[in-house]
Amino acid sequence: MRIALLADIHANREAFEACLLDIARRDVDRLVLLGDLVGYGADPGWAVAKARELLSQGAVIIRGNHDEAAAFPRGGMTNDAAAAIAWTRNAISAEDAAFLGALPMEVEEDDRLYVHADASAPDRWIYVRDADDARRSLEAATARLIFCGHVHAPALYGLTATAKLVPFKPVTGVPVPLPRPRRWLAVCGAVGQPRDGDPAAAWHLFDVISGEITLHRVPYDVVAASDKVRQAGLPETLAARLLRGR
Repeated sequence: MRIALLADIHANREAFEACLLDIARRDVDRLVLLGDLVGYGADPGWAVAKARELLSQGAVIIRGNHDEAAAFPRGGMTNDAAAAIAWTRNAISAEDAAFLGALPMEVEEDDRLYVHADASAPDRWIYVRDADDARRSLEAATARLIFCGHVHAPALYGLTATAKLVPFKPVTGVPVPLPRPRRWLAVCGAVGQPRDGDPAAAWHLFDVISGEITLHRVPYDVVAASDKVRQAGLPETLAARLLRGR
């Protein structure tokens, strides 16, 4: 089985469509959406509709903090994020909001755990930004492999049999083996709002048979996506950061 992992779509239709088109060109058996279908971007209704379609076709979809905020009012967000969520609530239907609120916080299958943020407390939305965070997440779970998003920048961490935590920096297009008995945590880059300095959308391919994970970057019409954010009346910073990838 070959699994496409997509995180942090953030209502960016142009980026999401570009990634799905790239995935369709490859031999992929399963899609996993690691949360944050909405928030920040200008096409939340479309993003939810596409997610529902993919779910009906067998995709796994995880709830992200922006999905939850769109379904259930909550605090603890930055001013820009809160403004985007307030706009999103008015832009989606009650049915869409209910769909987002009903998404699972985590899904485990075989030796893989899918979660949006830190696996030690999925509902607290803790970022996995460094080796200490990755260790906490791995030690809290029993799965050999953890796949998450939330950070908007790709990263990879391996925990050895002697409990040594080793960080890796993924390189686009280069497969990385995830061998046993080492346990692994992969932070997947963002589809809809990258923050690693590369505006191109990110998705990851995991091959269950070979045990390899590969980061893919997909150029898309960033200017169009940015203009739509601006035209929707969302914060200018959200439009500008798409162009910078930060």
